Amino acid sequence: MTSSTVHSASDQALEKSGEMDTPPGSERYMHKVSVPPKQNLLKEFTATVKETFFADDPLRPFKDQSKSRKLILGIQAIFPILEWSRSYSLKKFRGDLIAGLTIASLCIPQDIGYAKLANLAPQYGLYSSFVPPLIYACMGSSRDIAIGPVAVVSLLLGTLLQNEVDHTTNPTEYLRLAFTATFFAGITQATLGILRLGFLIDFLSHAAIVGFMGGAAITIALQQLKGFLGIKKFTKKTDIISVMHSVFGSAHHGWNWQTIVIGATFLSFLLVAKYIGKKNKKLFWVPAIAPLISVILSTFFVYITHAEKKGVEIGKKNKKLFWVPAIAPLISVILSTFFVYITHAEKKGVEIVRHLEKGINPSSVDQIYFSGEYLGKGFKIGVVAGMIALTEATAIGRTFASMKDYTLDGNKEMIALGAMNVVGSMTSCYVATGSFSRSAVNYMAGCSTAVSNIVMSCVVFLTLEFITPLFKYTPNAILSAIIINAVLNLIDIQAAILIWKVDKFDFVACMGAFFGVVFSSVEMGLLIAVSISFAKILLQVTRPRTALLGKIPRTAVYRNIQQYPDASKVPGVLIVRVDSAIYFSNSNYVKERILRWLTDEEERKKAAEPTIHFLIVEMSPVTDIDTSGIHALEELYRSLQKRNVQLILANPGPVVIDKLHESKFETLIGEDKIFLTVADAVAACSPKKLVEEV
Repeated sequence: MTSSTVHSASDQALEKSGEMDTPPGSERYMHKVSVPPKQNLLKEFTATVKETFFADDPLRPFKDQSKSRKLILGIQAIFPILEWSRSYSLKKFRGDLIAGLTIASLCIPQDIGYAKLANLAPQYGLYSSFVPPLIYACMGSSRDIAIGPVAVVSLLLGTLLQNEVDHTTNPTEYLRLAFTATFFAGITQATLGILRLGFLIDFLSHAAIVGFMGGAAITIALQQLKGFLGIKKFTKKTDIISVMHSVFGSAHHGWNWQTIVIGATFLSFLLVAKYIGKKNKKLFWVPAIAPLISVILSTFFVYITHAEKKGVEIGKKNKKLFWVPAIAPLISVILSTFFVYITHAEKKGVEIVRHLEKGINPSSVDQIYFSGEYLGKGFKIGVVAGMIALTEATAIGRTFASMKDYTLDGNKEMIALGAMNVVGSMTSCYVATGSFSRSAVNYMAGCSTAVSNIVMSCVVFLTLEFITPLFKYTPNAILSAIIINAVLNLIDIQAAILIWKVDKFDFVACMGAFFGVVFSSVEMGLLIAVSISFAKILLQVTRPRTALLGKIPRTAVYRNIQQYPDASKVPGVLIVRVDSAIYFSNSNYVKERILRWLTDEEERKKAAEPTIHFLIVEMSPVTDIDTSGIHALEELYRSLQKRNVQLILANPGPVVIDKLHESKFETLIGEDKIFLTVADAVAACSPKKLVEEV
């Protein structure tokens, strides 16, 4: 087939679809832009509210249902477990059991370390992996998310609480403030879900989150140098300069070589285990159980060598430690029985730490501040911690939902997370949320439902009830190694590189949040992240993009001449597209930018080219316009009249044309100056030129 034949067939198809200009001698039909029918004000307001807050149409399942059925559906909406449990099977339970045992082996040593980040006793980390997962399993809609304390939220909470109360001098007030902050974190999350305001968390951009998480990971890792190196006197500041000064300032007399050997050995073991898990997906359980094995071996080492007498720091006040989960049943039973037997140090008269009490979460309802000066402080800290926890959990839930191709109800998630933190605050827990590392292990282990969280919670329950004294010899070095190994996953270098390639402004937001956390503090990094995210939104709203359009050869399509260099300008006609709604915040800029386009074109115009007599504004991307925008168009019209240039509008949307009609702007420029397409507008302005081109 020849090239001319191909072009001929293509041209015929374009003519039939209306995408080519009308051939010479034929009459071009131009459809008039219609003004939408006038809507009832109440119906319009109702539709707007529904689209804003109820875009997912949550009441659809309730349509045409009996009252009893509606009641059942309502209860299932609050407690999704009542819906999916009806189809639960033994096969699903097998996957959930394996996943639950696996994430339990990962969460127990992590929780002990994360509690330290929040400046709380280790048992509070375990408490937070017992009650909250049970509440979430009943109310959450994600099948894969694993609930518990996480590093970033623990560090953030610890930093904000420490700014208000010193945990060393006022431990009781500090603990009560932690429970108060957790309570208000839950209230914040649940309120956002009930009022369907979840879109507010989207104001923290992905780039800012990447930078904030990376900076927090560096900060957390640096904080662990205290336990990793055996330093007793350590700065309370979190910025890198203060931390490194404290580390090297104590190098000659404060480092303990036994502690360093333990920490370095098991950190290497954890990193190797992680590498094995990444190289072979079938061995995902290796990095999951590595922290557990590290704690067992390091505790045994300290016990048999009495390294604590040589300066190796022991985990203090570990009132509730862990139950060895049955990843490999026989090995687990042997290990747990053996080490329970050999670690009855109190019977041998060895006094290393205080007596470790057994038992599950005690009630903390009476410890929450509902009045006094700490009420406001707890509220502020809770709102910040709750929003960050919600952002992390939502991102994790969406990621795994897309991987398994199911829908995640964001508002239900917020209510579930809020409910579990409110209940958690009353049962001696601090802020819990979705953990990415545990959720990834949960996913790879083959979880089917939230029952894996219930299994994990049961293992933690057994730990709290029966296995308390097992690891009271656990050195801080191994906890530090576990935390360092865990937070390394938060540093996403590939994501930062991609952000740099795609959007330089996003990269500025990413680096701003990163350096804010590393060189100042967690709250400063968070403030920078939010500020830059809002700055980007304001910049895009107040300075929308505009573009010059040209005609793509052999079509009636007009596109950006920068994107399509072959697109040709129409002599005597300037075509400008506005890529945003026109509001009070950008209306003046849009007017001035269009006039500047006109001035630039007139200055570049060659002597042989005709003078510009028509300015066409392509309004397809203009989704809305307010009174300031209409006023700006009126000013633009008057300015163009003084230059003998006619203003023409192309393809205004229903909202825009309705407002132009009501404001009489349509009458001002003339109804014959508003066209359905750019091609129609150009045909009306320069019909001779179009005929010549065709």
